[in-house]
Amino acid sequence: LVKRGLARGLGGLLAGGGQGRGNLGGLVGGLVNIISEVAAQYTPEPPPTPRSHFMNVEAGESEEIRQFRRLFVQLAGDDMEVCATELMDILNKVVARHKNLKTEGFSLDTCRSMVSVMDSDTTGKLGFEEFKYLWNNIKKWQCVYKEHYSDQSGSLGSAQLPDAFKAAGFQLNEQLYQMIIRRYADENGSMDFNNFISCLVRLDGMFRAFKSLDQDGDGLVNMNIQEWLQLTMYS
Repeated sequence: LVKRGLARGLGGLLAGGGQGRGNLGGLVGGLVNIISEVAAQYTPEPPPTPRSHFMNVEAGESEEIRQFRRLFVQLAGDDMEVCATELMDILNKVVARHKNLKTEGFSLDTCRSMVSVMDSDTTGKLGFEEFKYLWNNIKKWQCVYKEHYSDQSGSLGSAQLPDAFKAAGFQLNEQLYQMIIRRYADENGSMDFNNFISCLVRLDGMFRAFKSLDQDGDGLVNMNIQEWLQLTMYS
């Protein structure tokens, strides 16, 4: 009953995001990050603050965020962090309430990848700020998906995908776009909701990782093999 009520609560917060694009619980867009002239352009949200205690109420915090804190406490349990299994459980409960979204559900492996991409303090779980950042992005990208998907199939077809990525903030070159289609779309070039969200979470995380390494902003980074393995294997 608790998890069912939590799904309703988060589902309400998710649905509430459809009323105004860009209303992400007080979070504001960051500076434009250019990976390179031939790669992609993306304006990320400010990164989540690691180890910020979930009970630290911010000044001027909206009632929506206060409600989100209460729901987070129910979801996270005693350790006050959300693991991949808990993330999978709540995501699938919420998307099940949106019958118009084509999805096979979020797998445990997908949720492990989402946790690792968002896990800024490398605990293997998501704290409140990390989870809030992820949820706000899912809320925003759900609106994009609903604006562009086919009413007949419930998925994003190959004709809708380029505009959907642009609306989500990603301007991809053709080579990167085709790689993403091969990885996340089906044999017809269509993408369902869980694959669309999984793809954007990964893109967002990789852009933020690159930006943190590109300290002089020249679109180039230097790293050794150990740094490369840490970046690519835990994502």
